[in-house]
Amino acid sequence: MDGAPRGRPCARVVAPFAGHGSRTARPDRARLARAAHGLPRPRTLPGVRILVVGASGYVGGRLVPLLAAQGHELVLASRNPRPLQARFPEARVVRTDLLDPVSIPEAVDGVELAVYLAHATGQGRAAVAERDLDAAANFGRAAAAAGVGRIVYLGWLGDAEAGGRHRGANGHAAGTELAAHGVPVTELRASLIIGSGSAAFEAIRHLTERLPVMVTPRWVRTRCQPIGIRDVLDHLVAAVGHPEVTGVVEIGGPDVLTFGDMLMAYARQRGLRRSMIPVPITAGRLISHWVSLASPVPSAVARPLIEELRADAVVRDPEPARAFGLAPLPFEGVLDRAIRRTESRLVETTWFDAYRARDRRTLDSRNREGMLTDRRVVDVAAPPEAVFAEVQRVGGATGWPYANVLWRIRGIMDRAVGGVGFRLGRRDPDLLRVGDPIDFWRVEEVRPPSLLRLRDAMQMPGRAWLQYEILPEDDGRASMLVQTAYFEPRGLAGRAYWYGLMPVHPTLFKGMIAELAARAVARAEADRTGSA
Repeated sequence: MDGAPRGRPCARVVAPFAGHGSRTARPDRARLARAAHGLPRPRTLPGVRILVVGASGYVGGRLVPLLAAQGHELVLASRNPRPLQARFPEARVVRTDLLDPVSIPEAVDGVELAVYLAHATGQGRAAVAERDLDAAANFGRAAAAAGVGRIVYLGWLGDAEAGGRHRGANGHAAGTELAAHGVPVTELRASLIIGSGSAAFEAIRHLTERLPVMVTPRWVRTRCQPIGIRDVLDHLVAAVGHPEVTGVVEIGGPDVLTFGDMLMAYARQRGLRRSMIPVPITAGRLISHWVSLASPVPSAVARPLIEELRADAVVRDPEPARAFGLAPLPFEGVLDRAIRRTESRLVETTWFDAYRARDRRTLDSRNREGMLTDRRVVDVAAPPEAVFAEVQRVGGATGWPYANVLWRIRGIMDRAVGGVGFRLGRRDPDLLRVGDPIDFWRVEEVRPPSLLRLRDAMQMPGRAWLQYEILPEDDGRASMLVQTAYFEPRGLAGRAYWYGLMPVHPTLFKGMIAELAARAVARAEADRTGSA
């Protein structure tokens, strides 16, 4: 392909990744809607080299398989490449930090089009806005120097003139900065994105499910134009295929609603009776903590959502989006689909997929000298596949295999000191992939049926890992299960933390491995009985 970097060819991705068969009925509805409204048929470009910045996030993780299905060569940029390498092995993944200009040229080398989905998160509106602008400036300069033909950017819909206080204003500024260095930019602007696993949907779901009476601040009555995740993905794919469409493209669903309307729509679909009591409160920090307490969405993620709703976020110029020939689904349909997929546990990506880790060095990359460990070994009268199937089901709704109440207490303690606690749960109850959360752990390594390693996401004076190795015995009819807890203490506080838990650890770790072994034997017996 013209423009390919010499000596470092990308892998051509020619087949769609798994998990998107549910979209097969989508083109028929879109085609009928286009015909009814006299809209043009969307097109796609022949396979080009595309860089996706933010592929580990909620939107990016779903966009990559769609671009791959069209035969594009994909380059994925991430600060933490390991989960992307495991999930998308046919794409080239480049370690990139947008705040480090030196790391960007390798990612943009030979790229014809870039899809920019990166957004800073964290506390402090000014600090987040500054990081967004710095990242956009660094990327815009590097893209121009590398000869990137165009950038497709997903920003925020909202009135930038409304005080500049909400994240829509920050998103507008980042889009302007991307375009300031000479590369044409197609800037899609969307309001709240609704879909299984999205932060907005999870906030709506948990607030409505848990609070029969909701005290609602002013921002709950601000108008917005929510759009389904599938429609956002359709617009991004269409933007890739329409190089003539540049500048700002505002996208949204057909319904203009308030956040309160969305809460009540969810209640109707779930058959719940809910009441709202309006109060004249606008404090974003206070309300974000309230959302954090009532839902799994932490205040650092909830606050930008709230800032978005300080001002109306509706489509004011729908004309540019007509070039794509798309008809977004109404909110009720989007909500119904998100509820059904959540209940069916068919969640492809979640808002916490890119939740930032404090330290990305793996256990294998560390010097284990001086680490504190607890190692347990047990023989299991079950094949490795049965043992691994039980090991990878720990946490989430299933709970922990032994002393689950103690794990819950530890989660409450973690939230009390600003950690994630049990809020992340699990993406899937049975299957794991690198980067997946399991309560206050993250999957660092998974190699069925021989290895599962979890890394802590807790607030503690050190770093911790929980590793399971399954070794075959007796020609694969039995197994040896090895459970090892590693702790890398940080100073005297770290050692005090580990030794302070010594009265609990022996009973806890012994009980866990024994229970996992018993469950694996029961599973193997059930499999034998079922196949007899």
